[in-house]
Amino acid sequence: MRFTSRLIAIVTGLFIAHLAAAASPEPQRWVSAGGALTEWIVALGGESRLVGVDSTSQHPRSVKSLPGIGYQRQLSAEGILTLRPNVLIGTEEMGPPPVIQQLRTAGVQVEVLSASAELPALQASLERLGALLGREGEARQLSDQYIHRLATEHQRVTQLKRAAPGVLLLVSHAGSAPMVAGAGTVGDWLITQAGGRNLAAHSGYNVFSTEAMSGLNPDVLVVSDRAQNSVQPREALLRENPLLAATRAVRDNRVIEIDPTLLVGGLGPRLPDAVKSLADAFYPDAALLNARVSSAQ
Repeated sequence: MRFTSRLIAIVTGLFIAHLAAAASPEPQRWVSAGGALTEWIVALGGESRLVGVDSTSQHPRSVKSLPGIGYQRQLSAEGILTLRPNVLIGTEEMGPPPVIQQLRTAGVQVEVLSASAELPALQASLERLGALLGREGEARQLSDQYIHRLATEHQRVTQLKRAAPGVLLLVSHAGSAPMVAGAGTVGDWLITQAGGRNLAAHSGYNVFSTEAMSGLNPDVLVVSDRAQNSVQPREALLRENPLLAATRAVRDNRVIEIDPTLLVGGLGPRLPDAVKSLADAFYPDAALLNARVSSAQ
């Protein structure tokens, strides 16, 4: 009798456990397309949900071990679907559009956030990520801390400011014909936040000839090379664009290298540190010139 009662109790317990497991939803599987968004997902405690990231997602180092889905603008539906994701998180920069539609048709929840280099866009993105992760409070806290850090740095830059240096921010690949950051880009936002004056009058990123860049004669060149294996972006740029050697920036040795992943996917969590490093380089009274804006871990 005791044995029968015990057996019934065990079977009942297993049945209840099975029902509980069946009622518990499986953890969501996320794919992220955009370096800044990936960093924010990790900052909000969502790294365990990530099953794939795009090639611009290089930070923190732990995400490099995840399967890659290619470049955010050249995604493949087949490659993403093999990861069995529930959610694809990206910005309006991701595509192409037919691939995004294929993923939606396949049942993937596609979340398109803003890559705009503006604080209201960042606040909206953090609010949405917080809601998706069930971490609304943490998202608000991160947003408030970010704004406070930028306000503190703005006050410091205002105190440092003399005549704002004329700056060009160049994005190239192994020193090839560089694109120049214009209005509306994260590059332009960085220059302005750090107290510089962007000499580029266009919007977005445009390819400039060496002659055009030299003619602007910047006081400071900020160099970002997308070739991750390029050890010396400055040397590669000058080798491919020798006329730049005549600019004030090169003559005065005011060439600053920044991590290209800082410029992708909107305002990321490492940008306040980058603003501080650039401000120190723009105003040599505050720090040594040629500070390298390194990749914060």
